[in-house]
Amino acid sequence: MKKINLKEVTLYVESNIGDFHNRLLESLNELSLSTILFKKNPYLFRAKALITAGDIVKGLVDAFLSSREETVFGNWLEGLARFINEKVYTGHKSSTPGIDLEFENEGIRYIVAIKSGPNWGNSSQVKKMVIDFNTARKTIKTSGSKIQVEAINGCCYGRDNVPVKNDNYSKLCGQRFWEFISGDKDLYLEIIEPLGHKAKEKTDEFNEAYSKILNRFTREFMENFCMKDGSIDWNKLVKHNSSKEEFDKIKIPKSKA
Repeated sequence: MKKINLKEVTLYVESNIGDFHNRLLESLNELSLSTILFKKNPYLFRAKALITAGDIVKGLVDAFLSSREETVFGNWLEGLARFINEKVYTGHKSSTPGIDLEFENEGIRYIVAIKSGPNWGNSSQVKKMVIDFNTARKTIKTSGSKIQVEAINGCCYGRDNVPVKNDNYSKLCGQRFWEFISGDKDLYLEIIEPLGHKAKEKTDEFNEAYSKILNRFTREFMENFCMKDGSIDWNKLVKHNSSKEEFDKIKIPKSKA
């Protein structure tokens, strides 16, 4: 085990945080109104008494971004965790699907599935993770290794005060996770500051693209789903979302930045 070099961690974060912003921006620029209308519940729009094109479009785009940024940033944090663990324990990405990190410490082989936060999945997804853990264990034993293997569900934020689970794995969240992969109990605090570097520059760029998308989608929505008096044509909107025949008849151009 090597002691974590915080300067290396800071440099990694500052050099790579732009990837998160860039991928989120790419997702926004590739978005189309037709696609997000097709994926969202039109009955919910009506039940919430949304009556303007702008309100509906903003709700659609914000819901998409909320889900997308959690995924993109979760993947980015996974990369950061592997970088840190590699420096301390020479950890690496496992060859077994579903295992994000594998390393040894004090005679124990750890297999780790990294998630963003503690409430990351439903029961089926948790079962899939347990299956991946069992597959990794079998693979290690098949190789002839007699080393003790422990499975960890690591979560980058949050807490779970019952870390040992019945399915033969442990769940380490927040401070516990970052200390586990680095040996530094304060790492979860030490990584927060460099995350803010260049944030304003990237946020300004993103907000400009976001405003353009809202304006473009609002115009497209009004052209395709509003009547001549400006009111929303709910029947046409629901048909676009749910009709077995109407989807191919409504052609909304894919927006590009």
